[in-house]
Amino acid sequence: MLLLSVLGVLPALIAVVQLGRIHPDEVYQVLEPAWFRAHGYGVVAWEWKVGLRNWAVPFVAMGMLNLADVLGLTHPVAYRALIALPQAALHVWMMWAVYRFAERRAGPRGGLFSALLVGLYGPVLIFAGRTLGESLSTAFLVVAMEALDRTERPTRAGLLGGLALGLAVVARYGSAVMVLVALAWLVGARRWRTLAFTCLGGLGVALGLGALDFSTWGKPFHSFFAYVDFNVLSGEAARRFGASPASFYALPFAAGAPHWAWLALPLGLLGPRRRFSLSLPLCCGAVYLATILGTPHKEPRFLYPGLVLGALAAAPLVADFVVGRSRALLQAGLGALALGATLAAGYYYPPDDLRADQFRAIVSATRGDDVTGLLIVNEGLWGAGGSFYIGKDIPWGTCDEPHDRMFQSAMGDKRFNRAVTFEGRALTELQAAGFRIVEQVGRETVLARD
Repeated sequence: MLLLSVLGVLPALIAVVQLGRIHPDEVYQVLEPAWFRAHGYGVVAWEWKVGLRNWAVPFVAMGMLNLADVLGLTHPVAYRALIALPQAALHVWMMWAVYRFAERRAGPRGGLFSALLVGLYGPVLIFAGRTLGESLSTAFLVVAMEALDRTERPTRAGLLGGLALGLAVVARYGSAVMVLVALAWLVGARRWRTLAFTCLGGLGVALGLGALDFSTWGKPFHSFFAYVDFNVLSGEAARRFGASPASFYALPFAAGAPHWAWLALPLGLLGPRRRFSLSLPLCCGAVYLATILGTPHKEPRFLYPGLVLGALAAAPLVADFVVGRSRALLQAGLGALALGATLAAGYYYPPDDLRADQFRAIVSATRGDDVTGLLIVNEGLWGAGGSFYIGKDIPWGTCDEPHDRMFQSAMGDKRFNRAVTFEGRALTELQAAGFRIVEQVGRETVLARD
């Protein structure tokens, strides 16, 4: 269906046109390791030295980078767009799953309106095209929710649901908690055949992950056990990256949750009994949110899977009320309010600075055969775009202040003939070293010297 395809492609298009990053993991856990594998140079984050991640997603990105080389695509935006194609296809699949899930509850019109509510949900537009574990895993989770919600053809539903749940975990190990909830939900519903084939589908993915880890880290499931030890058993994640109280999530949750979703509670409680049920996405989303509340290390991006599953659970109830149980004029008004609210959530969540202008400035600064080195001022390494967005094997570095060692070294090294600085930081010192302003990209200034 054309509408679902447009909704599915839109986040990937936004990510490619906008650039930037929600979190450094978007670059250094997918794009940069893929670039390193494809081209033999780049920044190798510490996780890729100790085996804390699996190579599944970076290998897919690496394959697209190799295809880009065959096609002669050398501009970072061009090969980033090529990498976005599989993710766009995954998101189209997710939108089809949203429609199918809602159609069973609210009819075809309600299904389409639910797809609009979820597809135009601000956080989905921002996250779903990003190369983050949360983004990829959530799409697979939605596919799994729809498959396991089916009551017909339990064998096929279970195999598809198990496959999608397994891939959700491969993309992000933190999603394992929702696999356990899904299996418990099937047990509670006494859907034994679906449960059996869900386990079978998940087992197939698990065997693939074990083989991948064996070939890359030398031991089956090495990355999974290393992840569990680092994030759960040892408490090292909290010690290294900090711990926060449960109240940390209060503001991002209140800002990011779609306002229309709160209507689902009274609609479910006060409507006919048949409309109220503990749906699978509701159960998974609620348990997941409770789990991350109790996890010491917290980041706003961790909320995303729970927010989307909550929106999936609420959308059919709201859609049924808006398009199926109100007059035409009221439908238009309520529909416009709901769609406006779903878009507005993206203004507040995620709360991070995407630094899209910096990434665009880096891409602009490094075009041309005469570029031999790049200095990025006022951005640490993990906030920069890596060799992926530079697109060539040249020396580059980051610094915050003119007195930093990297800045002083670059000023004395004539290979560094391009610079990008944020909000004019060290602009005077750069000009004193022979740089001249060539372009302004948002808050970023691009400079060059002969």
